[in-house]
Amino acid sequence: MKTATPNNVDEYIAGFSKETQKYLKQIRTTIKKAAPKAEEGIGYKMPAYKLNGALVYFAGYEKHIGFYATPTGHKEFKKELSAYKEGKGSVQFPLDEPLPIALITKIVKFRVKENLAKAKKK
Repeated sequence: MKTATPNNVDEYIAGFSKETQKYLKQIRTTIKKAAPKAEEGIGYKMPAYKLNGALVYFAGYEKHIGFYATPTGHKEFKKELSAYKEGKGSVQFPLDEPLPIALITKIVKFRVKENLAKAKKK
């Protein structure tokens, strides 16, 4: 990936190898299906999805896809995510394994529900 900030998600994905692009496109499609009203953009130099605040981010790396559903998405699904390498507020999905689409969908839907509930309280 280039060090310059991409202008959009298509540009971001285009900066990776064809193999990594396949995973990035798959996670993008999964997020968009789970949160169709979310606004897609770039945040922290990576794809970002917002709906009444930040929902999730993802990023491509040499050997994994980083997924960021901070702060609560990781806590809520701690058991399911324990099979993957985790960092503070992140989880790594290896490029040599299929993406856990059902789990990503559940996390994104959880974050949408959470953000909508917060917005109602305001």
